[in-house]
Amino acid sequence: MADEGMRKRMKVEEKKVKGTLVLMDHHSISATFDELWGRRVSLRLISTGSGEVGKETYLEKWVQTVTKGESTFKVEFDWEEDVAPGAFLIINRHQKEFYLKTLTLTNLPDPDPLHFICNSWVYNEEHYNNRYRIFFSNQTYLPGKTPQGLLGYREEELKELRGDGKGKREEWDRVYDYDVYNDLSQPDKGAELVRPVFGGTIDRPYPRRCRTGRPPSNADPNMETRIGILHSLEIYVPKDERFSEVKMADVYAYGLKLVSQGLLPGFESVWDKISDEIVGGLEKISNHKFESVSSNKFNEFSSFQDVLNLYQGGLPVPKSSVLESLREKIPSEFIRELLRSDGENLSKFPLPQVIGADRSAWRTDEEFGRELLAGICPVVIRRLQEFPPSSELDPMKFGNQNSTITEDHIRDQMDGLSVWEAMTNNRLFILDHHDPLMPYLRGINETSTKTYATRTILFLQKNSILKPIAIELSRPHPAGDEAGVISTVHTPASDGAKGTIWLLAKAYANVNDSGYHQLVCHWLHTHASIEPFIIATNRQLSVLHPIHKLLHPHFRDTMNINALSRQTLISAGGLLEKTVFPDKYSLAMSCNMYKKWDFTKQALPADLIDRGMAVEDSTSPHGVRLLIEDYPFAVDGLEIWSAIKSWVHDYVHIYYQDDEEIQNDNELKEWWDEVRTKGHGDLKNESWWPKMQTREELIQSCTIIIWVASALHAAVNFGQYPYGGYLPNRPAMSRRFLPEPGTPDYEELEKNPEKAFLKTVTPQLQSILGISLIEVLSRHSADEVYLGERDTAEWTADKQALEAFERFGAHLRMIEKKIDEMNDDKKLMNRTGPAKMPYTLLYPSSEIGLTGRGIPNSVSI
Repeated sequence: MADEGMRKRMKVEEKKVKGTLVLMDHHSISATFDELWGRRVSLRLISTGSGEVGKETYLEKWVQTVTKGESTFKVEFDWEEDVAPGAFLIINRHQKEFYLKTLTLTNLPDPDPLHFICNSWVYNEEHYNNRYRIFFSNQTYLPGKTPQGLLGYREEELKELRGDGKGKREEWDRVYDYDVYNDLSQPDKGAELVRPVFGGTIDRPYPRRCRTGRPPSNADPNMETRIGILHSLEIYVPKDERFSEVKMADVYAYGLKLVSQGLLPGFESVWDKISDEIVGGLEKISNHKFESVSSNKFNEFSSFQDVLNLYQGGLPVPKSSVLESLREKIPSEFIRELLRSDGENLSKFPLPQVIGADRSAWRTDEEFGRELLAGICPVVIRRLQEFPPSSELDPMKFGNQNSTITEDHIRDQMDGLSVWEAMTNNRLFILDHHDPLMPYLRGINETSTKTYATRTILFLQKNSILKPIAIELSRPHPAGDEAGVISTVHTPASDGAKGTIWLLAKAYANVNDSGYHQLVCHWLHTHASIEPFIIATNRQLSVLHPIHKLLHPHFRDTMNINALSRQTLISAGGLLEKTVFPDKYSLAMSCNMYKKWDFTKQALPADLIDRGMAVEDSTSPHGVRLLIEDYPFAVDGLEIWSAIKSWVHDYVHIYYQDDEEIQNDNELKEWWDEVRTKGHGDLKNESWWPKMQTREELIQSCTIIIWVASALHAAVNFGQYPYGGYLPNRPAMSRRFLPEPGTPDYEELEKNPEKAFLKTVTPQLQSILGISLIEVLSRHSADEVYLGERDTAEWTADKQALEAFERFGAHLRMIEKKIDEMNDDKKLMNRTGPAKMPYTLLYPSSEIGLTGRGIPNSVSI
């Protein structure tokens, strides 16, 4: 009898599945009362084969277990099946939410632990249609190969994420849906804060953003109401897209740094004009009229040394209860890292790398040219293929917009070559911002901005150094658009007034490039264009789908940062309008350039070929041959591109044995159809869209998505402060035209060239605000996950995928070594240039903070 009892107990014990659950609860007091009243958290396992739901088990000893940070619960499940469960249900009967991280099961038929990677907020059961949440294991299944017991739950979860397209979204919602950019304006506050709706029309096409469902404004029902700027962190995105606790601490810290360092010192420079009440918050910035103080004597830098003082001494910041209350929300390590509370001036900026080794190298023509190949915007320069450059603008509307640069202007700058010879030998290049800017330039110049549309011709010297040899400055004709433009052409000079005019001509070209970079290369081509892929992936690809698992890490934090950008940066009167020259025309210019966006040309090899910077060459390692061999962005970028594509190729071939399996994948079909017809719906009829019928199309498309979200964004984002933190090197604004000979301004230019230069570019107030902003944007947060990394080792149960990913990581580490070697090679002069600043923006790994290197997995800042 004793032996029989022992066997029975062992049999019962064998049916017990052991579990370890990890969560984070920020409402422990509230949860304590819930537990006392019997409102508990329960779980039930789901059979992979039959779909039957197991017995309910509860999280025991909640009050004793939950601590600050992560809390670990031990659970047991009755389980009578011979196969492991494939999912579980969880019901939260507490009034408050908690963050569920993982569930790990042992004592299963398979000796290996079974992992459920949840990383999701679980709210009270009343907020879910079925009162429970579903979580699947880290197994991977194509739709047609999904175990029968999980099929219904797979579709149920996707239906929940799609929502019904109705109503205002609340914080607990997990709904991904599309909307146009109708949330940038505040028509109820006046016409000056009204911008067009972007997206949904032929004239103003744009990628879609996440729908919030906020009600329409009273003044214009086509515009969505906005939340107050001080409530920006509450803007809706699906809850699991919100920043982590660590990232949120960074955001608080960055916000405090921006307010204390950018807002307060800037307004101190015009303290006699602006009240102390400005410290109330960023909303005051948005409503402030910078034009009214642009000529104030307190709003000017008088010399380059004045600018250097920002990094050497800083400006004192008055005490503020607002700042102190914000400080309390930030862990001390972030204050130490970002915001010194030990008496040092908060407005002291880090020294930008571009002037770290040489304070004047930025002024050289060689550094100007190098930064087009290895700077913050190395994706615009093109090979010159016609001379003089022509315009694609409609001559019936804009008159003759063709270039006035002649061979006489540049003949003496080309080593004895003719223009035809130089073009034939791939020695002439152009930075052309004329056509993108000219349609808006008349309106822009009616604001405080005074600038030109520029074309810059560059000559490739035998040592691979690019040298600017002519800059054309064009303004709309005073007789009207149909009359064309008034243009002047400037050529290199180093001494006297002509030398200062040449320096200013380069500054105008940089002003154009800075605005185009922020609005098109950065915002449009990475942030805005990737959001529709995030929405479509969550709506149409189950978490069980291999492509969801492949792409999901590359979407982290993007929707949240985009929502905050719409709220504070690109909105009417937002910080971007305050700090870049197109002002209220900023998004309109970005929208116009979206008309030329081509998904297939976001692939780096295709982009280089399109710009004439490379030619197809099957004998070259990456299938293309660079026409400037020492082109750091392209050299490093092609290495990263190929590593990504090799990883994606290996991964896709694990799950799709042939093209027919691609064609039979209904989730993949719906995903791609929705990307094309909804997310990028304004361009849905373009012929360049991949058909998504073959493995190669899937590999190329996923490689493009990962490249854009990771490496391309890193290349155009994290160098903003290293290159642009010193405003003379990369001014974002200009506020007067070149002075005419015989005028007092020209006389000042001759007598005090530094002052004349600084009176032309961004004034002190906007400079400090702009520098503060790009310092924030250039920093890596403490919880960053970099290319080749995952935030959890158990992201998939597939050993083949894990092995392929390990090869990818090793490939990236090899690339890092190659970058180090190239940066040490003195023959590769564009790697460091006159500024002695190694090119590291595509170096995969980084530390926390302002490093000028590192490729995060996603558009996360």
